[in-house]
Amino acid sequence: MEAFASPEFWIAVGQIILIDILLGGDNAVVIALACRGLPPHQRKMGIIYGTAGAIILRVLLIAFALALLSVPYLKLVGAVLLVWIGVKLLVPEHEDAHGNIQSSDRLWGAIKTVIVADLVMSVDNVLAIAGAAESAGSHQMPLVIFGLVVSIPIIVGGSQLVLKLMDRFPMIITLGGMLLGWIAGQMAYTDPAIKPFVPQGAVWEYGVAAAGAALVLLMGKLLVQRQQANAAAAG
Repeated sequence: MEAFASPEFWIAVGQIILIDILLGGDNAVVIALACRGLPPHQRKMGIIYGTAGAIILRVLLIAFALALLSVPYLKLVGAVLLVWIGVKLLVPEHEDAHGNIQSSDRLWGAIKTVIVADLVMSVDNVLAIAGAAESAGSHQMPLVIFGLVVSIPIIVGGSQLVLKLMDRFPMIITLGGMLLGWIAGQMAYTDPAIKPFVPQGAVWEYGVAAAGAALVLLMGKLLVQRQQANAAAAG
């Protein structure tokens, strides 16, 4: 119960929920596409079982990722990937990323499709959530499970509302991308390989985290400007 009284715990919970909303919107689409071929009376079961299996698999992956983050240089690699994921979040996509998701007319076929597709698509979620959970110290896995459980109804039940809010308030997406950059900065700063060579302290850690957030924002803006310039030249 001590964890629930810790501000760090609730900050990390908020980060995990925001990460899941921003990076998990695709999962709701995958669930719908995979289950669309089921008879109406089986669609609810397909959604529930498929989502449950995907969440259990994701918890296992995050536990594995948390263990790996103690290996030297892996946090640096993870930080680079998170920066790329954050930048990608800020750049609009024009392609249908779900065109290859096949529906199934069998319940277990649909469940398998949901779980496999979620596994392929969850690398960004797993890495970002593992990075956010690190700030909770010894309460990492309870935090991960709690954050994922809270975010399930938000993703599955409120995905359309969330998408509308993102369309109306693009700043939500920008802040989400910067959050990933912030977590990337913290991961890089705490990598065991470089920790002995950098100044220690909360001020330095927050400074590096802020630099990561600023880097994602800057790179995202530059890529959007390039994309717009290319579109104008092609038009």
